Amino acid sequence: MNRINVKGVIIGGLVAGLVLNVVDYLVYGVWLAPDMAAALQAAGKKPIDSLIPLFILLDFVYGIALVQLYAAIRPRFGPGPNTATKAGIFVWVLISLLHAIGEAPMGLLPMRLYVLGTIVGLIEFPLAAVAGAKFYRET
Repeated sequence: MNRINVKGVIIGGLVAGLVLNVVDYLVYGVWLAPDMAAALQAAGKKPIDSLIPLFILLDFVYGIALVQLYAAIRPRFGPGPNTATKAGIFVWVLISLLHAIGEAPMGLLPMRLYVLGTIVGLIEFPLAAVAGAKFYRET
């Protein structure tokens, strides 16, 4: 079994992180921005504008993790978009689905935002994994 190509993981991970950042900007910065602002105001919280650099960084970290997982499971499942999709769905479960299941019952945000965010995640994580996997090659 070959070693994981770290350079390929980083390059592919940055591509995947870029995809995540673009989708998150369109969803949370444009489409759901008024809903998020209203929900935070209703909860007595400040706008999250100061946290945007953290969210950008996290998306790149998630992208690198996606491609690292893809590289790790690639020998068992084979290279290509099907394996990348499996990696994306696994990461979606860990990051998006379980987070929503754990936080939604606290009522911090309206249920609609949790549901929409989880559905978007189900699309964006596999999409980002496939995009990042295109840039990953074994050494």
